[in-house]
Amino acid sequence: MLNTMYNIPTVPLKVNKSQRSFHNLSPRNIMPADHRYIQPQSAKEAMELIQKLFNSYRNAPLTSELLNYHNNLVTRLNDDIMAAATTEGPKRVEQLTGMIELMQAWTRIRLSGRPFLGKMRHFKLEDGNQPKYKRRIHKINGTSNHRASRH
Repeated sequence: MLNTMYNIPTVPLKVNKSQRSFHNLSPRNIMPADHRYIQPQSAKEAMELIQKLFNSYRNAPLTSELLNYHNNLVTRLNDDIMAAATTEGPKRVEQLTGMIELMQAWTRIRLSGRPFLGKMRHFKLEDGNQPKYKRRIHKINGTSNHRASRH
Protein backbone atom coordinates (compact mmCIF):
# COMPACT_ATOMS: atom_id res chain seq x y z
CA MET A 1 0.00 0.00 0.00
CA LEU A 2 1.37 3.41 -0.93
CA ASN A 3 1.84 6.09 1.67
CA THR A 4 -0.18 8.81 -0.06
CA MET A 5 -1.54 11.87 1.67
CA TYR A 6 -4.44 12.67 -0.63
CA ASN A 7 -7.81 11.22 0.25
CA ILE A 8 -10.34 10.62 -2.50
CA PRO A 9 -13.93 9.57 -1.64
CA THR A 10 -14.70 6.26 -3.30
CA VAL A 11 -18.51 6.32 -3.26
CA PRO A 12 -21.18 8.88 -2.48
CA LEU A 13 -22.19 8.99 1.14
CA LYS A 14 -25.07 6.68 2.03
CA VAL A 15 -27.48 7.77 4.73
CA ASN A 16 -29.86 5.49 6.61
CA LYS A 17 -33.30 6.71 7.66
CA SER A 18 -32.14 6.96 11.25
CA GLN A 19 -29.24 9.25 10.23
CA ARG A 20 -31.20 11.89 8.33
CA SER A 21 -30.97 14.66 10.92
CA PHE A 22 -28.53 17.41 9.96
CA HIS A 23 -26.39 17.31 13.10
CA ASN A 24 -25.80 13.60 12.61
CA LEU A 25 -24.46 13.79 9.03
CA SER A 26 -20.73 13.81 9.67
CA PRO A 27 -18.79 11.34 7.50
CA ARG A 28 -17.70 9.42 10.61
CA ASN A 29 -21.30 8.46 11.33
CA ILE A 30 -22.13 7.47 7.78
CA MET A 31 -19.23 5.33 6.57
CA PRO A 32 -16.25 3.67 8.27
CA ALA A 33 -12.95 5.48 7.76
CA ASP A 34 -11.24 2.61 5.97
CA HIS A 35 -13.87 2.50 3.20
CA ARG A 36 -14.16 6.24 2.55
CA TYR A 37 -10.93 6.81 0.64
CA ILE A 38 -9.04 5.17 -2.20
CA GLN A 39 -5.66 3.81 -1.22
CA PRO A 40 -3.86 2.45 -4.28
CA GLN A 41 -1.94 -0.79 -3.93
CA SER A 42 0.68 -0.12 -6.63
CA ALA A 43 2.28 2.74 -8.50
CA LYS A 44 0.25 1.94 -11.61
CA GLU A 45 -3.05 2.20 -9.71
CA ALA A 46 -1.97 5.52 -8.22
CA MET A 47 -0.93 6.83 -11.64
CA GLU A 48 -4.26 5.76 -13.19
CA LEU A 49 -6.14 7.47 -10.39
CA ILE A 50 -4.19 10.71 -10.78
CA GLN A 51 -4.62 10.51 -14.56
CA LYS A 52 -8.39 10.21 -14.10
CA LEU A 53 -8.41 13.14 -11.69
CA PHE A 54 -6.24 15.25 -13.99
CA ASN A 55 -8.54 14.62 -16.94
CA SER A 56 -11.52 15.66 -14.84
CA TYR A 57 -10.11 19.09 -13.94
CA ARG A 58 -7.82 19.88 -16.90
CA ASN A 59 -10.27 22.37 -18.47
CA ALA A 60 -11.69 23.78 -15.23
CA PRO A 61 -11.24 27.48 -14.47
CA LEU A 62 -7.92 28.05 -12.76
CA THR A 63 -8.27 28.94 -9.08
CA SER A 64 -5.77 28.95 -6.25
CA GLU A 65 -7.44 25.86 -4.73
CA LEU A 66 -7.17 23.96 -8.00
CA LEU A 67 -3.55 24.99 -8.39
CA ASN A 68 -2.74 23.88 -4.82
CA TYR A 69 -4.55 20.57 -5.42
CA HIS A 70 -2.65 20.04 -8.68
CA ASN A 71 0.71 20.87 -7.06
CA ASN A 72 -0.12 18.44 -4.26
CA LEU A 73 -0.71 15.69 -6.81
CA VAL A 74 2.59 16.50 -8.55
CA THR A 75 4.49 16.32 -5.27
CA ARG A 76 2.83 12.97 -4.51
CA LEU A 77 3.99 11.73 -7.91
CA ASN A 78 7.53 12.92 -7.17
CA ASP A 79 7.73 11.48 -3.66
CA ASP A 80 5.60 8.47 -2.78
CA ILE A 81 4.69 7.17 -6.19
CA MET A 82 8.22 7.57 -7.57
CA ALA A 83 9.53 5.41 -4.73
CA ALA A 84 6.94 2.74 -5.54
CA ALA A 85 7.61 2.99 -9.28
CA THR A 86 11.31 2.30 -8.83
CA THR A 87 10.43 -1.07 -7.35
CA GLU A 88 8.14 -1.87 -10.32
CA GLY A 89 10.80 -1.32 -12.97
CA PRO A 90 12.40 1.22 -15.29
CA LYS A 91 9.44 1.36 -17.69
CA ARG A 92 7.12 2.53 -14.90
CA VAL A 93 9.66 5.19 -13.85
CA GLU A 94 9.85 6.40 -17.45
CA GLN A 95 6.04 6.63 -17.65
CA LEU A 96 5.95 8.46 -14.34
CA THR A 97 8.55 11.05 -15.33
CA GLY A 98 6.60 11.73 -18.54
CA MET A 99 3.44 12.15 -16.51
CA ILE A 100 5.16 14.56 -14.11
CA GLU A 101 6.52 16.63 -17.01
CA LEU A 102 3.07 16.78 -18.59
CA MET A 103 1.45 17.94 -15.36
CA GLN A 104 4.13 20.60 -14.86
CA ALA A 105 3.57 21.75 -18.46
CA TRP A 106 -0.16 22.04 -17.67
CA THR A 107 0.72 24.41 -14.83
CA ARG A 108 2.87 26.60 -17.08
CA ILE A 109 0.28 26.68 -19.87
CA ARG A 110 -2.64 27.47 -17.59
CA LEU A 111 -0.74 30.16 -15.67
CA SER A 112 0.06 31.86 -18.99
CA GLY A 113 -3.69 32.05 -19.69
CA ARG A 114 -3.80 29.63 -22.60
CA PRO A 115 -6.16 26.64 -22.82
CA PHE A 116 -4.74 23.15 -22.40
CA LEU A 117 -5.45 21.12 -25.52
CA GLY A 118 -5.65 17.38 -25.27
CA LYS A 119 -5.93 14.96 -22.39
CA MET A 120 -3.81 12.39 -20.66
CA ARG A 121 -4.15 8.82 -21.85
CA HIS A 122 -1.76 5.98 -21.03
CA PHE A 123 0.22 8.53 -19.00
CA LYS A 124 0.96 10.61 -22.13
CA LEU A 125 -0.59 13.63 -23.80
CA GLU A 126 -3.15 12.74 -26.42
CA ASP A 127 -4.50 15.42 -28.68
CA GLY A 128 -8.08 15.03 -29.79
CA ASN A 129 -7.28 15.20 -33.50
CA GLN A 130 -7.61 11.50 -34.26
CA PRO A 131 -10.51 10.41 -36.44
CA LYS A 132 -13.51 8.84 -34.77
CA TYR A 133 -15.04 5.98 -36.66
CA LYS A 134 -18.76 5.42 -36.51
CA ARG A 135 -20.01 1.87 -36.55
CA ARG A 136 -23.46 1.12 -37.82
CA ILE A 137 -24.87 -2.11 -36.55
CA HIS A 138 -27.51 -3.83 -38.65
CA LYS A 139 -29.16 -7.02 -37.57
CA ILE A 140 -29.99 -9.04 -40.66
CA ASN A 141 -33.03 -11.28 -40.28
CA GLY A 142 -33.93 -9.96 -36.85
CA THR A 143 -34.38 -13.39 -35.24
CA SER A 144 -30.80 -13.78 -34.04
CA ASN A 145 -28.52 -11.71 -31.88
CA HIS A 146 -25.66 -11.94 -34.36
CA ARG A 147 -24.74 -8.61 -35.81
CA ALA A 148 -23.80 -8.28 -39.44
CA SER A 149 -22.35 -5.36 -41.28
CA ARG A 150 -23.29 -4.49 -44.79
CA HIS A 151 -20.30 -3.35 -46.74
